[in-house]
Amino acid sequence: MDAQLKRGLLDVCVLATIKNEDSYGYKIIKDIKPYIEMSESTLYTILKRLENANMLTVRTAEHDGRLRKYYHITKAGLGRIEDFKDEWKEVMSIYQFVNKEKGDE
Repeated sequence: MDAQLKRGLLDVCVLATIKNEDSYGYKIIKDIKPYIEMSESTLYTILKRLENANMLTVRTAEHDGRLRKYYHITKAGLGRIEDFKDEWKEVMSIYQFVNKEKGDE
């Protein structure tokens, strides 16, 4: 898969994971795992990129005596998910065209 395309897909998957509630790294990986394999290093690179793009914010809170970073989606992050949904319609149209067999109408 094209690296840029995959990067965009992974970004949207991470945003979708925290769309309904704030979350932290280990839980994000656990929630994504049924759909995509993602290493911790990949996740934290994505989280930093999304934070720098103002698509999420980060807060630190204590949990069981340890500090944990919680990620919260912003309006820009929610907008990116909606943009992705619109873009995906076009991607699916291209996919159908590419898979069209001679004689298909």
